[in-house]
Amino acid sequence: MTMKKAMVLVFGIFILSSCKDNENPIGKWDDIIKLSTKSVELTARADSVTINTQGDWWWVDEISFQDSTYSYYNREDINLESDAYSINEDAFIVERRDKNTLFVRLKENNTGAERTMLIGLEAGDYFDHVSIKQAAN
Repeated sequence: MTMKKAMVLVFGIFILSSCKDNENPIGKWDDIIKLSTKSVELTARADSVTINTQGDWWWVDEISFQDSTYSYYNREDINLESDAYSINEDAFIVERRDKNTLFVRLKENNTGAERTMLIGLEAGDYFDHVSIKQAAN
């Protein structure tokens, strides 16, 4: 019985000592987009915001607006790999104007309730987002 306990103890110590706190785990990327802001509040009128990035290798991953989610992968009309493109939907426009500029315009909010938008950005295995709230009218 003592031999069994000793083996369990040695095995436990081996397992715990093999776990290492790695400062740079595989697959974890630092912020390579570096947004000028991650949260924006707009007025109820048609309003816009320009957000700058320090990183220049990123693209729009998806957009959530109210209860809808929009994905733009494999769309023939939008080349996410280009330095500039425009995404036009009924209530908003999102543009990557150049390597370091994201422009967002929301049409007037006539719903009587606050509207929310989440723009997901991707750069390799790094993901970030911009949260936009538009005031109610």
